[in-house]
Amino acid sequence: MNTTRTLCFVIAALSSYAALVYRLCQVRRSWRDNAYRTLVITLLLQCLTFTMGAVAMGSKSFLGVGNLAILVMHVSAVAFCVSAQIILLRWATAAEEAVRKTRYWLITGIALNVLLMALFFIADGPGRPASDFNTGSGRPLILIYLLVFIVSQAVPCVTIFRQCGPYARMTDKASLRQALRLLSVAAVVLFLYCLARTVNILTAACGIDIGVWQVAASVFSAAGIVTLSLSLTISSWGASAAKLLEWARSYRSYRALYPLWRDLYESSPDIVLEPPGASVSDLNYRLHRRIVEIRDGWRDLRPYIDRTANGAGGADPGASDESRQAFAEAAQIRQALHAKRTGTIPDDNKDAGDFEDRDTDNFTAEVAWLTKVAAAYRELSNAG
Repeated sequence: MNTTRTLCFVIAALSSYAALVYRLCQVRRSWRDNAYRTLVITLLLQCLTFTMGAVAMGSKSFLGVGNLAILVMHVSAVAFCVSAQIILLRWATAAEEAVRKTRYWLITGIALNVLLMALFFIADGPGRPASDFNTGSGRPLILIYLLVFIVSQAVPCVTIFRQCGPYARMTDKASLRQALRLLSVAAVVLFLYCLARTVNILTAACGIDIGVWQVAASVFSAAGIVTLSLSLTISSWGASAAKLLEWARSYRSYRALYPLWRDLYESSPDIVLEPPGASVSDLNYRLHRRIVEIRDGWRDLRPYIDRTANGAGGADPGASDESRQAFAEAAQIRQALHAKRTGTIPDDNKDAGDFEDRDTDNFTAEVAWLTKVAAAYRELSNAG
């Protein structure tokens, strides 16, 4: 169980350090921004919190003082939660209101940390077994200390979650909307950590052993911190990640269209504007060209497409109407290519028209549809 808890601390610490290093790479152009400085301070406190958690799991004392790593972890966690709340205020609140509420959160955080330190030393924290700070072991002052700490974590989770939704709907910036939504998810997961931790403490105080379920608090903590680290950095890398995902989707479509495009190109070489090549340096342009060339190749086949041919039988019995239509189109193209090679013109051919009702000005929908047709075409070719 301790191994799992240590691993959770390490995961949370690594995600925190990764977020901190990523943000520090932007220090030259962003240091004058107050929101950026607050964000860096928040990530530093986040790193300190989980570094001390890992230290506490591996050693009974820190700087020669028993359980000092636990106290530092809890104090920095309170400061970290306050700092995260201040970031949200700076992101989504008017300047004057943000200053006023920031002052309130700072005073609250200082008061909580003073209370935690007082309780720690009054309860003889340095002389207690480290396990007491995990469960409380029924000692009143330790129980109060732990419950004060949990409340200090739960309240910011609730306030952040309540604020993120309205703020996300108010902002016009897509990157900030994503950050706020992800921050609300982190708040929910970290609130579950607070609930799980409370259950651990109260069941131990009542003499109830819940076994491996005690680990749930550590798992929620690690998952929440990873999500939080992403939310605090997504505003700077989210757009790049979206572009990368869009490029990957376009590349998959480009490759999936190749078998259909190749056979149409071999049948009608004039459809190609430029000599075919393997480069994808200008993928958007090449994907547009491939769509246009497939359409042009299909139009060249119209005299050879038999209207009576039906290839929908190649689809799965439970396939949707769209999939059945894609198989029907693919089967007609395959038959038409064969007819053109043999010089056979069907009596009832498609001398006009387009891909049934699938001719659209929406390029994204066009790519999706032709990718379905290409997949059906490849499946029919492999079958036979």
